[in-house]
Amino acid sequence: MPIMVNMDNSALIELLIQVIKSWQVIAITIALIFYLNIVFYVSKVHHRPRAIHKLSTKKKKDKPEPEIKEDALPIDDDDEPPIHDEDE
Repeated sequence: MPIMVNMDNSALIELLIQVIKSWQVIAITIALIFYLNIVFYVSKVHHRPRAIHKLSTKKKKDKPEPEIKEDALPIDDDDEPPIHDEDE
């Protein structure tokens, strides 16, 4: 079971300042900054430029309209079946 220590705000702030100023925290912070700089530099050097879309410079071809068959039935939005002429 952890030992509970009653600590006021001024003692807590003083402890945090001591931890932040410790040589271990400063050394790890410098090492992380150095490491991240190297990682970002390498990723920047080896980054491929994005491909430019060729379609944006060229005019898009118009799509041909689909052919409508003569014996195709029109689409109705109603639920009723289409009416057929018996003369045909």
